[in-house]
Amino acid sequence: MGGRRSTRREPTHAQREHANSMQQDPNEQEAVQKRTFTKWINSHLAKHKPPLEVNDLFEDIKDGVKLLALLEVLSGQRLPCEQGRQLKRIHWVSNIGTALKFLEGRKSVYRGSPIKLVNIHATDIADGRPSIVLGLMWTIILYFQIEELTSNLPALQALSNSNSSVDSTASCETGSPPMKRKVVTKFQGNAKKALLRWVQCTAAKEFGIEVKDFGPSWRDGVAFQAVVHAIRPDLVDMEVVRRRKNRENLEEAFSLAENELGIPRLLDPEDVDVDKPDEKSIMTYVAQFLKHYPNPKQSEGGGQQDECFHPPPPSLPSFHSAFREERKMLRELKVFVDQLERDLLRAQATEGSLTDKYQGFKNFHVQYEMKKKQTDQLLQPVHKEGKLSVDQAVVKQAWDRVSARLLDWHIHLDKSLPGPLGVVGAWLHRAELALREDIPLQHVHEETANVLHRKLEQHKTVILSFLPPYSQLRINTLLYHLCICFYALFCFDRL
Repeated sequence: MGGRRSTRREPTHAQREHANSMQQDPNEQEAVQKRTFTKWINSHLAKHKPPLEVNDLFEDIKDGVKLLALLEVLSGQRLPCEQGRQLKRIHWVSNIGTALKFLEGRKSVYRGSPIKLVNIHATDIADGRPSIVLGLMWTIILYFQIEELTSNLPALQALSNSNSSVDSTASCETGSPPMKRKVVTKFQGNAKKALLRWVQCTAAKEFGIEVKDFGPSWRDGVAFQAVVHAIRPDLVDMEVVRRRKNRENLEEAFSLAENELGIPRLLDPEDVDVDKPDEKSIMTYVAQFLKHYPNPKQSEGGGQQDECFHPPPPSLPSFHSAFREERKMLRELKVFVDQLERDLLRAQATEGSLTDKYQGFKNFHVQYEMKKKQTDQLLQPVHKEGKLSVDQAVVKQAWDRVSARLLDWHIHLDKSLPGPLGVVGAWLHRAELALREDIPLQHVHEETANVLHRKLEQHKTVILSFLPPYSQLRINTLLYHLCICFYALFCFDRL
């Protein structure tokens, strides 16, 4: 024991800074984050089929089931999950491992590189370690909400060139500071700057409010009221706001946002009206407003907000008109897609014969296909970099969710067919998913060839796993055509 060397890393500047901020009252700050993140998670799990709910974040996430459900809702993708009443720890760790692997396979829009999860391990989540669970939830919120939305703000894209990075440090359980670990989120610096810039340009400047951070600047509730006013000016009288007490402003802002704008209430006045409010909780809440006001208000006086945003030139009224018309169409499409998803969930939960359910699926699929062409046109990137606007990004997220739900329903129905038909249906979907997988092209052509060879072997395994031997000729024909396609792709890349 005595000769064993410590492998602990020296804390970084950002880590020490975070630790200092936690010294004020780490227990209360942890409790605020836990409440905020739990409410945020439940606002998304309500969309899951069936709806799920987290009561105690540190306990309910241990088996990984609700964690995977959350990622499914956020991404619109289906993830493998071990479920059942008698799940053992090995199954918990497997589920959490699947979630972590999925996250690490996603790319940060700002960095263009995979998300790095440093010091977040499946066993720590299965143990319910508060600091690690909160660090993981913060990473998910940053990627799926804050980064996703802020990166699509046209005027803020210059921030993505910044090299700055703010480390997200997960504080450990109270009483054991030597065991603190840093949970690093590479894109946080950019996302935080972009969100703050959005607030400053949409709401703060108009009323001369100084918003320097996501902490004390929000304590009096005026900044929250200004953001609500930026979306619905009729809801807020800023002159009255300036004369009111902190908690009155905070309570009214949160209530207006929830009741009038449909923004989930993640915070309570007592969470914010403190000397050092938790910035992660405030960022999580404020980012929700982006969906409701994606394009900042343009200055009537000409030039006050030019440094933040660049609206279309006033000398081009036709451009203005087309811009407004496109936004209107996107919002109408979003309403349609949201209603389609609600109806879809209701139909899936309805009891009935297999024939009735297939007919129901067909009706929804027809509606989906009728809107697909219009959706594809509206979701064409509007920026040179190929990025979507925030309106487009919100619609795309909702559209992808509906697409995934329809596919899942189709798979479930095909698997429910009697006898061998169900087996064939399941196999067909498995084969289709294998064929749809993206094939990453490498800089070294030999590596690309190896990837193509492995993919062909995988597809052959899928095909051979279900079809009888007498179908070998048809299998070889299919593989031959796959080889031709892959070879053409390979040759095109070399050109």
